[in-house]
Amino acid sequence: MGEQKVSIVSDQKQMQKFVKSLLADVQALEHMLDNGWFENDITRIGAEQEMVMVDKATMKPACIAVEALEKMTDYPWVETELAKFNLETNLTPRELKGSCFSDLQEENGSKLDKIQEKLEGMNAHLILTGILPTLTKNHMEMSNLTPMKRYKALMEAIKSHLNAEDFNLRLTGIDELSIKHSSPLLEAVNTSFQVHLQVGSDNFVKMYNIAQALTGPIIAISSNSPLVFGKRLWHESRIAMFQQSIDTRTSHDHMREKSARVSFGNDWLHESVLEIYKEDISRFRVLLSSDVTEDSLALIRKGEVPKLRSLQVHNSTVYRWNRPCYGVSDNGKPHLRIENRVLPSGPTNLDEVANAAFWIGAMEGIAQEVGDIREYMQFADAQDNFVKASKFGIDSEFNWLNDEKISAKELIIDHLIPYARIGLQKHKVDQSDIDKYLQIIEGRARNHMTGARWILRAYTDFQKKTSRDEALTAITAVIIENQKSGVPVHEWKVPKLEDLKIYKPSTLSVAEFMTTDLFTVQKDDIIDLVAEMMDWRKIKYTPVEDQKGNLIGLVTARLILRHMIKNKRSRKTSLVSDIMLPDPITITQDTNILDAMAIMRDNKVGCLPVVKGKELIGLVTEMDCLRISGRFMERMG
Repeated sequence: MGEQKVSIVSDQKQMQKFVKSLLADVQALEHMLDNGWFENDITRIGAEQEMVMVDKATMKPACIAVEALEKMTDYPWVETELAKFNLETNLTPRELKGSCFSDLQEENGSKLDKIQEKLEGMNAHLILTGILPTLTKNHMEMSNLTPMKRYKALMEAIKSHLNAEDFNLRLTGIDELSIKHSSPLLEAVNTSFQVHLQVGSDNFVKMYNIAQALTGPIIAISSNSPLVFGKRLWHESRIAMFQQSIDTRTSHDHMREKSARVSFGNDWLHESVLEIYKEDISRFRVLLSSDVTEDSLALIRKGEVPKLRSLQVHNSTVYRWNRPCYGVSDNGKPHLRIENRVLPSGPTNLDEVANAAFWIGAMEGIAQEVGDIREYMQFADAQDNFVKASKFGIDSEFNWLNDEKISAKELIIDHLIPYARIGLQKHKVDQSDIDKYLQIIEGRARNHMTGARWILRAYTDFQKKTSRDEALTAITAVIIENQKSGVPVHEWKVPKLEDLKIYKPSTLSVAEFMTTDLFTVQKDDIIDLVAEMMDWRKIKYTPVEDQKGNLIGLVTARLILRHMIKNKRSRKTSLVSDIMLPDPITITQDTNILDAMAIMRDNKVGCLPVVKGKELIGLVTEMDCLRISGRFMERMG
């Protein structure tokens, strides 16, 4: 979050004081830009690595961040993240030259190994993944928020600006996700590898616009987040999940436009980085304040460089996918960076560094060979490419320079990799590094295989053979094994479910295997309808719900058969209410599978509706339990 000591704005006096400090920071930044204070003679790169911790036995999130950090007090480079199942490391900034990328990979690998050593004693693995396949909505409850003041303040501040009762998420891919959630903690499903490129203040406009133009192709070749809560959605679902998880807007009956805090932007940059900061201050109210003692304008008058704390706090609550960052170098000079936030974590450390090298090289190469991207491309095309790549990944077709229509594969191989080579050679990056990392990007493009496509292929195949939960567990376990091997994702083999030995279904909760694609009836429906439905769908149990989705009964195949036998000569139209069980035994989504099986056995029932309050949310049958236990016995056999 940048500035650590933050708090929610509690009164108008605090708000006014912080806004004055914020405006002073903007004036100070403007003065430094106008008077050439910035470090413009060096190009540095850096990165932040986010990761997820999972339980070794279940592959589910391990909410142990606080305990893990207590074992890592000698690792100042590892930090908490929003959720208890996440950690983040900061990698050393280094000059863009020589072996910078292989050094980055070595440092990241070393830090990941050190973290894993500590996690061994906690029965946990770390995994690099854009969205953890085994995450469920239940893991997104506020009880899993990392207990730090700044995180709580951020959640409360976002929630206080919500113009509705809940946050709503709707996302459609192969499957569809449509849910509501009471807190913005859903943001924590996203895990990234955030790459920083330091650029000169006099060159910032050109470089930032190139970053915007490259966003779509970069997402296409790096996508790694196609699964959310067991649903196959966008190739890079992080994009929509992040925006919607903290979107406080609501719909109206008028056309007034309001911007989301997570955004791609609305136009090219034209004058300076100040346009972004001024627009964000104008559009978005202050969420957090900080007890800033620095007087940035007073420091400017003394010829000293301010840290612009207030500006950094506000910037940390507005989430542009290419975010401008201000910092002060070790030599005391201020500098500007572009933070690329679209790159997902994983699939491997090697893949991540290849993504970084490709993006940075393409940035520098296009700057040298093309120049002002605005002369060759409409901003609307860059924005359209961003959305298409998020949805379709490597399968996208883009609008490129001079209105060229081109596939992601052709654009990357024929245009962007050559630009990246030029850009990296310009900065005298070792040829061995250039070849190593760009060959990985080319391999992905030629094989048409990103992390997202590999996950989708494996999961779709697994779904045909087993339960959703086992399929997700298998995917997660195989990703971890492949990450250990260090083989880039385009060379991963298609996994076999039979090779997985870890799965332990006794730890399951009902939420992880219940059927949610339900066929239901209402009490006034005729029995002929429900009988036909059950025959068509080959189901034995049909819940009865009211118009609000509340469970009011259950119809079974046995009840229908009994009714048909007794009334075979009757011409009376019978209704569902005549035969349904009015008070079926129910369970909640937190019920353990063994408990659910015991309830069915003890009560001699073959079906348990799953409810939240009175609302019907799922169904568990003896066939679900048999399928899971059967698969387990096959592996044990």
